Amino acid sequence: MTLKHRVPDIRIKRVYAAAEPDDGVRILVDRLWPRGLHKSDVKMDLWLKDVAPSAELRQWFGHDPAHWEVFQARYRQELSQPNAELEQIITLMKSSTVTLLYAAHDTEHNHARVLMEYLEQAVA
Repeated sequence: MTLKHRVPDIRIKRVYAAAEPDDGVRILVDRLWPRGLHKSDVKMDLWLKDVAPSAELRQWFGHDPAHWEVFQARYRQELSQPNAELEQIITLMKSSTVTLLYAAHDTEHNHARVLMEYLEQAVA
């Protein structure tokens, strides 16, 4: 008998985008509530603030692509510290598709992308 391991499926999506049936568990990963949205407007299962970058790192980065490389390294360092919310996402990834929701306008230079890559490596 062969045991099949589920390949973790993790995605990122702007919180302003419509929910899709295949999103799985939808987790808002921003420390601050997204501008212009009411809580009733957002289809999400969890809001995990403590996996977002620290306020100091977020303010330093300021979504400036010139800071991107250093931001990634500093954020990965923050993620390497013990974090129950990060462990919660890893547990969910073992049985469900997980979609990380973020509010940033820049779809290439944002913390959700770094978090997704970090989580993919953590469960590999």
